[in-house]
Amino acid sequence: MVKTAELDPSQNYIAGFHPHGILATGAFTNLCTEGTGFSSVFPGILSHLMMMHWCFWAPVFRDYIMCGGLVSSDKESAAQILSRKGGGNLLSIVVGGVQEALNARPGAYKLVLRNRKGFIRLALTHGADLVPIFSFGENDICNQVENSPGSWLRWFQDRIQKSTRGSIPLFYGRGVFQYSFGLMPYRRPITTVVGKTIEVQKTPHPSQEEVDRLHQRYMKELENLFEAHKLKYNVPRDQHLEIC
Repeated sequence: MVKTAELDPSQNYIAGFHPHGILATGAFTNLCTEGTGFSSVFPGILSHLMMMHWCFWAPVFRDYIMCGGLVSSDKESAAQILSRKGGGNLLSIVVGGVQEALNARPGAYKLVLRNRKGFIRLALTHGADLVPIFSFGENDICNQVENSPGSWLRWFQDRIQKSTRGSIPLFYGRGVFQYSFGLMPYRRPITTVVGKTIEVQKTPHPSQEEVDRLHQRYMKELENLFEAHKLKYNVPRDQHLEIC
């Protein structure tokens, strides 16, 4: 994890995590474990990662993910965390979600973000500063069966996603004892860069114009974060984010 600015423990935050990848490995490792030393990198900050609500229906698995600080991706859970007095809470949202997972493959930088504004409205409503996060290498740990828009497979996956709010990426990587094929992720580095905060003025009832303006600023800051660090992590100079 690479820190570019401090997080004030007296303030609450909403972090947008990009990209989703196939398994959201970077998000889970950095924000739900001490694998990269989150508590020492950001002292006084308690991290919560949002996850699809149906994941909390399964006994035992539900308790496991809650121990890691994961919370259900609904407004009530978000409001409960962001309204805590004293600050020090970081609510992380993998904004692209399951739809973005269908675009994940090595060398891809296509984000589902342009029409995702719910987290922006949450930030305004609760006065939570925004933190853009980009995880370099997230899409490189797995391959995905070709599913370009217009293909029969993508059509089927989109239908499933619309009806169940979940997606079924057909991915593959390495095996346990060989590297030719399997469901284990490749051993490739993931470097998560935490950008500088975007200050947000609390607005209990934000207008659509206020939401759109802050959303545009967020996308610009995310693009700046990507451009500033991409060469360090082997991203070609002529490669840019594709936001849809």
